[in-house]
Amino acid sequence: MTASREKTYTAWSRLLRVLRELLANPSSGFGLVVIAILLVTALLAPWIAPYEPNLINLSQALQPPSAAHLFGTDELGRDVLSRIIHGSRISLTIITIVSVIVGPLGLLVGTTAGYFGGWYDTVMMRITDIFLSFPSLILSLAFVAALGASLENAIIAIGLTAWPPIARLARAETLTFRNADYISASRMQGASKLRIIVKSIMPMCLPSVLVRVTLSMATVILTAAGLGFLGLGAQPPLPEWGAMIATGRRYMLDNWWLVAFPGGAILVVSLAFNLLGDGLRDALDPKQGH
Repeated sequence: MTASREKTYTAWSRLLRVLRELLANPSSGFGLVVIAILLVTALLAPWIAPYEPNLINLSQALQPPSAAHLFGTDELGRDVLSRIIHGSRISLTIITIVSVIVGPLGLLVGTTAGYFGGWYDTVMMRITDIFLSFPSLILSLAFVAALGASLENAIIAIGLTAWPPIARLARAETLTFRNADYISASRMQGASKLRIIVKSIMPMCLPSVLVRVTLSMATVILTAAGLGFLGLGAQPPLPEWGAMIATGRRYMLDNWWLVAFPGGAILVVSLAFNLLGDGLRDALDPKQGH
C-alpha cells in the first residue's frame, strides 16, 4: 500500500511539474488555456449557449453581429454563437475518439515492429509507408466515400489515417531501447516478449507518443472540418464548424460572419493544440535536464 501511494504521489508530482512548465511558457500556456476553455464550453454548452443551436427563426435570418446575436445569425435565423458553442462538443468528440484509436494503435504497431524486427517489421512499415504516401485528407475522403457520409464514418476514417506517424515514432524509439541493459536483464530473467514490450518499452515511448498525438490533433480538426465542408462529415443540422463554413460560403460576400467565426474557431483550436504539443515536447524531453 505504501509503494502504491508513493507511486501515485510521484505521478501527481510529475503532472503538476509539467503543468507548471506549460503555464510558465506563454505559447504553451495559451494553448492549454484555450483547450481548457474548449473542454468547459463543450461540457456546459446547453447552459452557456444563449439560444438553441437548431432554433429556426426566418424573421431573424442573416442578421449581423449585435447585442442580441453576438456572432450574428445564419440563413435560417439560427444563432451562430450558439451553434459554434455546441459545435465544440462535436470537435471534442472527434478529438477524443481519434486519440483513443490512433494512440494505442500506433504505439502497438510501432513497438512490436521495432522489437521483433525481421519480416514483421518490414511488412508493418511498408503498410505504414503506403498510408503515409497519401495526404491524410485525401485518404480520409477515400475511406468516407467507401463507408458513407456521416460523422461516425468520418471519425473512423480519420482514425485509420492518423496512426502511421505515431507508429513510425514508436518504432524509432523502440529501436533505441530494445538493446538496452535493462531490456537484456529482463530477457535473462525469463520475461516474455509481450511483457517486455508492455512493461518496459511502451512506457519509455509514451512521452514522445503523447506529444505526437497532441500535435496531430490540429491535423485531425482540419481534416474533420474539411470533410464537413465537403459534405462527407457531420450532416445537417449538426453544428459542425466545417459544415457551417460550407453552408455559409454561399452568403459570405455580404454576410462575412457566417464563415469568419467558425473559421476562427478552427484556427484558434488548431493553433492551441500545436502550441500545447510544442510545450509538452519541451516539458517531457529528458534532455532538458528534468
